Parts: sequence; C-alpha cells; structure tokens
Amino acid sequence: MSTKVARQAAIARIIGQRPVSSQPQLVELLQSEGINATQATVSRDLEDLGAVKVRVPGGDTVYALPELEPQRVAPHEQLRRVMGEWVAEVQVSANLVVVRTPPGCAHVVASALDRSGLPGVIGTVAGDDTMLVVADEEMGGAELAHRLRQLAGLPSKVARA
Repeated sequence: MSTKVARQAAIARIIGQRPVSSQPQLVELLQSEGINATQATVSRDLEDLGAVKVRVPGGDTVYALPELEPQRVAPHEQLRRVMGEWVAEVQVSANLVVVRTPPGCAHVVASALDRSGLPGVIGTVAGDDTMLVVADEEMGGAELAHRLRQLAGLPSKVARA
C-alpha cells in the first residue's frame, strides 16, 4: 500500500519518463511498480498534479505535467479537497496559524495554500507534519484559522497555540 504522496510522485516520474496516453495505461504502469490504484484515484491524482493532455508528433495525445509555476493559482475546489483530506487540526496564536497534517503532508497543504491566493495569507512555512501560516494584519489569525477550518471541514472553534 502506498501513500497518496508516494503514488503521486510515482505518477509524475512515470509521465516524465515515458508517453502515457490513458488512465488505464497509467493504472497498469503503477501496478507494475507494486502500486495499486483505481482509475478514479488516478484521475484525481492527475488533476491534483495539474496534468494535461498534449499532442505529440504523430498525432497521439499523452499526459504531461506543466513546468513548476509557483505563481499558478490553485482552484478553490482543489484547495478545499487538499485541506479536507490532509488537515487534522488548526490552532491560532495572534497572527500565526498552526496547521497539523499526517506525516509528510504539510508541504502539499502549504503549496496548495500558497497558490490559492486566499485573502489574508501572507505565506506559509512547512515542516513534515506541521505548517505555519502567517495571516495579514487586516484579517488576523483568528479569522484566518476559522476560514482554514471551514475549508478543511473541521469544527469551528477558537483554539490557542
């Protein structure tokens, strides 16, 4: 059994190394590496990774990952899905919000949040399972924590770090 992070890394590597023209083909390639995933899971992973279909010489279409674009804005629904899947706890202290995730997931949540353009977020710093979100003075940490809890589907409460 593989984690979502490991599976998505494998997908990115496979797409970068060889032409992959369909999701069923990608499911088979993952299985050949010992990673079991359904087509629905692979479809969500491709969306999370920002994979697109491109036409190659000869007319076939294959999956490709765009070059890293730090300024690319993540859609709101993608942020909601990432937050809902990986955020376990949100606490606040002044203008700092501490977000806890499963081990190895904080950087994924931080990246999605950084790219979201969510008002009130100055920036993030991610460790392994914890990330720090800095709120701007206008919004403040308490309001930002409330919004992050809503995105993650967590109960709204005022917890102090």
